[in-house]
Amino acid sequence: MTAQPRPSVRQRWLIPVVVVVISLTVGIGLLARDLYRRPEAPIAEPIVSAAPSSVAPNEQPGPPVVEITPDVFAHPQYQNVRQVLQGYFDSINDRDYPKWTSVVSRERAKTKTATEWKKDYQSTRDGSILVYRIEPGAPSSLRVLVAFTSTQDVDDAPVYLPEACIRWRLVLPLRLESGSWRVDTTDGGTNPEHERC
Repeated sequence: MTAQPRPSVRQRWLIPVVVVVISLTVGIGLLARDLYRRPEAPIAEPIVSAAPSSVAPNEQPGPPVVEITPDVFAHPQYQNVRQVLQGYFDSINDRDYPKWTSVVSRERAKTKTATEWKKDYQSTRDGSILVYRIEPGAPSSLRVLVAFTSTQDVDDAPVYLPEACIRWRLVLPLRLESGSWRVDTTDGGTNPEHERC
C-alpha cells in the first residue's frame, strides 16, 4: 500500500484565498455598477384635471397638452390613449399630415388626401384638451370622451358654426391596429357637442 502524499500548507490555503479574491472582485464590481449607473429619467406624470382649465379669451385655444381626469388616470390604457391623442392634436397644430396618418387608422387616413387635410386645418389651433372618459367599444376598440377648444379663421370654421373659437365635446373612437391605438373614423350618427367660446 502506497502512502498518499500530504498536501502542502501552501495548497491548503489556496482554495480559501481564491474564494476571498473572487468574492471581493464580485463585491467591488457590484459596488462600481451602482456608483456609475446613470440615474433613470423621471417619468413624466400626466396632467390630471377634473375640469377644463379656464383660459382668457385672448389666450384661446389654451395649452396644447392633453390632460386627463382622475377617472381616466385609473384606466389601464390611459398612457396609450393620451399618447395617441397628443400625437393627433400635435399633428393638427403643426400642420403635419404624415404625423396625422401615423396616429389615425388606415380607414381614417383614406378619408382625406394631404391637400384636403391641409386645407381643412390650415388655420386650426387646438388646445385646452381634456380626456374625460375611456370606455370599451367593439372588440379591439375604445371610445374616448374628449373636450377641446379650437380656434380658426371664420372662413375655415364648420358651416353650421362659423366662429373663430369653438369648444368641442365628442367621442373619438380608437382602434387597435398593428399593435398600437389609432384614432378611427367616426360613424355618421355621432354628433359632437359644440359651442362658441
